[in-house]
Amino acid sequence: MQKIRTNTLKKKSTGGGDHIKRNLKIFWFGFAGTAVFIVLLFFLISAGLFGKMPSFEELENPQSNLATEIISVDAKILGKYYIENRSNAHYQDINNAIIDALIATEDIRFKKHSGIDTRALFRVAFGLITGSNKGGGSTITQQLAKNLFPRKTDRNFIETVIIKLKEWITATKLERNYSKDEILAMYLNTVDFGSQSFGIKSAAKTFFNKAPAELKTEEAALLTGILKAPTKFSPIKNPEQSLARRNVVLHQMKRYDFLTEKAYDSISALPIDMSRYKLPDHASGVATYFREYLRGYLTAWCKQHTKEDGTPYNLYKDGLKVHTTINYKMQEYAEAAVRQHLANDLQPAFFNHWKGRPDAPFVFESGNTKAEIQKLLNQAMRRSDRYRKLKEREVPESKIRAIFNTRVKMSVFSWKGSFDTVMSPMDSIRYYKHFLQCGLMSMDPHTGQVKAYVGGIDYRYFQYDHVVFSKRQVGSTFKPFLYALAIQEGELTPCSKLPNIQPIIPLPDGNVWKPDNANEDRRGEEVTLKWALANSNNWISGQLIKRYPPQSVIRLAQKMGVTSDIPAVYSIALGSADISLYEMTGAMSVFVNRGVYIEPVFITRIEDKNGNLIESFKPKQNEAVNEETAYLMVALMQGVVESGTGVRLRYKYGFTNPIAGKTGTTQNQSDGWFIGLTPDLVTGVWVGNEDRAAHFRTITLGQGASMALPVWALYMQKIYTDKSLGIEKDKNFNDPPPGMDIQLDCTKYELEKPETRSTIDRF
Repeated sequence: MQKIRTNTLKKKSTGGGDHIKRNLKIFWFGFAGTAVFIVLLFFLISAGLFGKMPSFEELENPQSNLATEIISVDAKILGKYYIENRSNAHYQDINNAIIDALIATEDIRFKKHSGIDTRALFRVAFGLITGSNKGGGSTITQQLAKNLFPRKTDRNFIETVIIKLKEWITATKLERNYSKDEILAMYLNTVDFGSQSFGIKSAAKTFFNKAPAELKTEEAALLTGILKAPTKFSPIKNPEQSLARRNVVLHQMKRYDFLTEKAYDSISALPIDMSRYKLPDHASGVATYFREYLRGYLTAWCKQHTKEDGTPYNLYKDGLKVHTTINYKMQEYAEAAVRQHLANDLQPAFFNHWKGRPDAPFVFESGNTKAEIQKLLNQAMRRSDRYRKLKEREVPESKIRAIFNTRVKMSVFSWKGSFDTVMSPMDSIRYYKHFLQCGLMSMDPHTGQVKAYVGGIDYRYFQYDHVVFSKRQVGSTFKPFLYALAIQEGELTPCSKLPNIQPIIPLPDGNVWKPDNANEDRRGEEVTLKWALANSNNWISGQLIKRYPPQSVIRLAQKMGVTSDIPAVYSIALGSADISLYEMTGAMSVFVNRGVYIEPVFITRIEDKNGNLIESFKPKQNEAVNEETAYLMVALMQGVVESGTGVRLRYKYGFTNPIAGKTGTTQNQSDGWFIGLTPDLVTGVWVGNEDRAAHFRTITLGQGASMALPVWALYMQKIYTDKSLGIEKDKNFNDPPPGMDIQLDCTKYELEKPETRSTIDRF
């Protein structure tokens, strides 16, 4: 019996062993089959059976939307045009703290694996089997593959598996073709940080107003933490959760020895500082008017230029790099000068000037002021976006007028900052009519490069550009064209004398033209051209336009870059023509540039997203006047600053260096101008209200020397103080041409002490 039992046990034991062997065979057969299936699936996916795989070229140039960058001449970003605010950064431009934070948080074995971390995959699998969360298995390279080629949201299980395998294959390709550093940079360029910021370059600018290389450790940790869930961990929307997440990242950095215990304790105790956070906005920041002007130009440029595939460039997707002539510092100084003069002095004076007057700030010659004001306001209403949108909705005119006269909550502009108030849209239109506007353009007269461009006082509220698009009466700033023609003809020199008497010019219709002077200074005496231009004497200008007819003056102005239509009438001698600040500044640069007109330019070159040159830009140029005339005109215009309407540059602002210039004041003080010439910089300034009927009522306050000249002075003070710009304060103008022998020592006749001159000269 015992023997039988033993045999039975042996049989049972043998049968159990066979069962295990069979199970092992099934397991290994299944495993091998699965492996073969996966390998076959990998091969089929790689061959493109389940959809085209990205080529090396596509990996090199992923179809992500890249912002076009507007770059200053000193390599700073002025602004961007984008659908997604995304700009690429190179690895060497990224702070090590960002790299350390990313690796410590997302993929500590990044430097060791080849795109797929098998150890992490087994860890994830074990976590699924045991029901414990052991962390994610995706490497940074896999996440990059996913970011470059996003998944569909509506997919089934099979599609999910195939997509995941595609990402693995893509990750392997990335690892074969790129260095680890390049992969890290590509990853940081593709991720979404929220706040309309895609990529580390945009995020650093938005959250901290810095370049990626300038980020501190706590800032790098915060940005890395945001990646897990941009909304949930936003330091703006959820600061407490963002702080906690930042410290998790810092803890990971300490855990993997990227931070010491002491550094971790110190940095993790710091609060989040969002004082420099600024959401991207095309209507704010530096050079807003310039950027908007450039948008129009570049939109047209893109339509005319195509990529290698034959399609036109897209301003908002193709990541163009537009290198401009604007100097970032000089742009800031120009905007600060406009703000300083208008906010602190001129606008308060204007408000005080009109205080208590029911017709403020308008003056109409018709006498029917109330009706004229209503007409002007109605015109402004019809030009408004509010009116246009209501019309598009087919709202009746009577209802629109009721809406415009209904008080509502709104935010309005002031020089002390925007403020919330309650007023009707029509009242807001009249409120804005009180504000003086300003345009400034500053350029290098030898290269044509525009260094600063201020189109208005605040683009968020006043979007009309007063540099290129606004054409206003130029007043006496037109007189240099007339004087240049007189000198070019060889009949007159700066010291030539003419009788200071009123000219009378018969007109074809039987009437006569008789210009008036603003004062009686030296009436009936013989005066030099230098004195006449310095003091903006209208009678001498009238005599010159009688001698040199309007058509001749217009032809010269056109050679000097003026493209605006100028009527061939005698009154252009006093500046009745409407010309842009862009044209006037470019034209006056002729005199500093030895008589050669050089077209003002804003762009030096345009590159594609990889930095390859697409087009470079060189200004057009032509000889407008001879070198001798240019030299004499500078001497003439120096008289404006030495003893004429621009003399306050000496006695009020303390400039002692060589400066030439010309003030301009139009009829009724609607427009104030000053164009200042120095050896390396020509800057034009215009100041006036949006409507010509709104202006100062007295020439003391409303002349160009009061409205525009101070902006130029404040701007140049900042320029000369900043030695890094390389603009020499005491540099002299050009030497006279060889062989030139003309008497310029006529100063005894025009130099007088400032206090002895008339009111118009002193103010």
